[in-house]
Amino acid sequence: MTDLLFQSDSYLKKFETKLINVDLESRILFLDKTTFYPGGGGQPCDMGTLSSNHVNFKVEKVKKQGDDILHYISGEVPLPSIGSPMIGELDWDRRYKLMRTHTAMHILCGVVFRDYGASVTGGEMELLKGRMDFEFATLHADLVHVIEKSVNLEIDNNREVRVKILPRDEAFLIPDLIRTKINLLPEGISKVRTVEIVGLDLQADGGTHVNKTQEVGRVKVVDYKSKGAINKRIYVEIE
Repeated sequence: MTDLLFQSDSYLKKFETKLINVDLESRILFLDKTTFYPGGGGQPCDMGTLSSNHVNFKVEKVKKQGDDILHYISGEVPLPSIGSPMIGELDWDRRYKLMRTHTAMHILCGVVFRDYGASVTGGEMELLKGRMDFEFATLHADLVHVIEKSVNLEIDNNREVRVKILPRDEAFLIPDLIRTKINLLPEGISKVRTVEIVGLDLQADGGTHVNKTQEVGRVKVVDYKSKGAINKRIYVEIE
């Protein structure tokens, strides 16, 4: 099992690790610990480099498979042997933009849930843009403008973002912990990671976030669409 460093420190850019397994045919490295986020919850995976004995290996994709984190290596340079010490380094510009984007989506989710009681039915993000679907019967331009204004007000409030890892039973005592319409948490997990935007939003989440909402920047709603009778989509960009 890989120690997931990103769960407790989203700002860790560089780390020391050890190679515990390798798939030579698929060029996949398995590490004893990693700060590379493997993607999930609508957030894309991290990229960056791993190095061993002054040889750099480009990490082109990261994926979670069971308890393992798979680091896919591009190119044809021979891979290191099992047991080799390695140094990992994130593409920090990419990671930080994703952190800002993910926190922006939580602010949007928190505002919509607080003000309108609407649950999330889906979502996806890229670097500095994303979309989120809500259980709205009606969505119009004036309401979208109010939502955008409320989101940026919460950013200006510079609310603290706190991450905790709780026992499952304790986590599920939190009201409205699951903001998606469908509970995506696996039945077998014993611990639940929560992300709280203090005073606004608290939910189960596995992704990476900034420490304060002002780090997000400005959020602009660039479009909205009806995806069904009670399913409305809001598109945002982060400036």
